[in-house]
Amino acid sequence: MGLIDSLWERHQFLMHQCILLPFALLFCFLSKRGYLSLTCRYVFVSVGGCVLAVVTMGAFSLLPLVSASAFVLLLCSVDSGSVHSWALGLQMLWQTFWHLLIQYREYYLQEPVSTRLFVAVSSLMLLTQRITSLSMDVQEQKVPLPSNAASTQSLCAQLLPLISYVFSFTSLLGGPLCPYRRFVSHMEALNLHSPPCPRSVLFLKLAQVFMLELLKHCLVRFMKQSTCDPSSSVVLCGVLWTWALALVLRIQYYSHWRISECLSHAAGFGFGANSCADSPDWSSISDGDFWTTEASTRVSEFARRWNATTASWLRRLVYIRCKRFPLLMTFGFSLWWHGLHFGHFVGFLTWAACVKADYFIHRHLYPQPSGAGLKLLYTCLCWINTQMIITFIVIAVELRNLSSLKLLIVTYVGLFPLCNIIYLFVCSFHAAV
Repeated sequence: MGLIDSLWERHQFLMHQCILLPFALLFCFLSKRGYLSLTCRYVFVSVGGCVLAVVTMGAFSLLPLVSASAFVLLLCSVDSGSVHSWALGLQMLWQTFWHLLIQYREYYLQEPVSTRLFVAVSSLMLLTQRITSLSMDVQEQKVPLPSNAASTQSLCAQLLPLISYVFSFTSLLGGPLCPYRRFVSHMEALNLHSPPCPRSVLFLKLAQVFMLELLKHCLVRFMKQSTCDPSSSVVLCGVLWTWALALVLRIQYYSHWRISECLSHAAGFGFGANSCADSPDWSSISDGDFWTTEASTRVSEFARRWNATTASWLRRLVYIRCKRFPLLMTFGFSLWWHGLHFGHFVGFLTWAACVKADYFIHRHLYPQPSGAGLKLLYTCLCWINTQMIITFIVIAVELRNLSSLKLLIVTYVGLFPLCNIIYLFVCSFHAAV
């Protein structure tokens, strides 16, 4: 059961984000009371990000610092039409180097890898999102480049919001991707028409985190005490045990996203522009919630809801821009961005194939108007199929090695994506004929 015990040591960002909550509330309080001008707010957010990087990553804080510095130099030296290509290429090369170095030390040298390095690489992945999102805005002329002809003081004033966005302490270690223009509008709104106190939404989301962690604790306790052996001959027992394991792994992400949203809201970010004080809407920065995502009855639906801002970023970065095989290219880029482990290849390519198969399944097998009972049965079977496919993907991606595939084969969970992929090939062959 060493695997189960190790689950508690993963995703240590939850603790870091909780510690940051008082500082985010202090920032919001000082801004709303007028003690911080707009320039001071940008400085506070970016300096806070630098301090947080040094405290949590140590010497490895140079990884995100080098990325941020290189991007600022690109903005000052490259024209708007080329800045995105340069930013994407350099950022992915830098990130891939560290991913491969970690794999080299883990698998070839058999050395333990520093937790600080894992935190730094995770931060680097999030930095890639913000940098490429901003570079696409510049390429599409939604955000102007800093003027080289401006004075030093004017140039610093133009660069300060960009630096704050890239290195904000509210999103350095996690959290949903916030578009640059929305980030700027939130920063400006803290003084002009300050959002209401986020106390109620913070309490609600912290309660959700507590409930998620309690559910995870119950699942882990059940798995430890269960007499069920995942490799036993009882098929249902192994399937349920493996499904519970994948759910525990997913809950860690839901908890992390919720606490990251709390941090953003505590700093005054995420308040909807069209909402009012009587019915405040803080959902403009969110990666989705547990119930909505887990209730998905289609694999494609789950893919859009899971880590929603990252899914939107991948759609904008890859899917819309690719003229051939956009779905495969999107999931292929996602596995590159995640680190190119063996499990990533299996998990993400399986996900791409199952999403494609999902379109055929619901086009050909969806029951025509013939009774509510049949549709309910169809919906339940689709939900089970989606859960089993996601279970396969999550375990392959999270455990990353051959042991995960052995578990998925022994428990017969791998049969679900296999059947979907076979159906995809049959439909594709039939369409070609």
